[in-house]
Amino acid sequence: MTLDRIWNGWRAEYVNDSGARESEPYGSVFTRILASGLPDEEANIVCRGTLVFAILNAFPYTSGHLMVLPYREVAALEQLTGAETGELWATVTDAVRAVKAAFTPGGINVGINLGRAAGGSISEHLHVHVVPRWTGDGNFMTAVAEARTLPEPLSLSAAKLRAAWPAKGQQ
Repeated sequence: MTLDRIWNGWRAEYVNDSGARESEPYGSVFTRILASGLPDEEANIVCRGTLVFAILNAFPYTSGHLMVLPYREVAALEQLTGAETGELWATVTDAVRAVKAAFTPGGINVGINLGRAAGGSISEHLHVHVVPRWTGDGNFMTAVAEARTLPEPLSLSAAKLRAAWPAKGQQ
């Protein structure tokens, strides 16, 4: 089998900048959402802890795609305090429970992209993705139209997740 190669020299600038990116003037989009004063229902924040919070992805792969992240804007796992690390992973576990209860998926992807080269679109603010998955959930729309079809609005997904979120002591 022969591997085809396609020249895409326009990517050289992206590759050669070594992942450098100017920070937004007021922090990451997550920091700006937190500072906005919007109610959690409008901001699609699903759960708030002491050191971390969970928010729906504004550009989800599927309904119920959320992210768990620290309030403090850090880029790397090793920059988290021990308390932040503990609460982050406990909240990821709660997020998985909530996704399972609210959406009954066939599986769940949990992942983190550390750094721009790893695919982190907002690499300056570490965040863990929790993505419900169903057999056959990828469809031709993404491949042909660069679009995803979602069966419900973000506000409904957020309401479902809030209602399914484990209460403290029920984990």
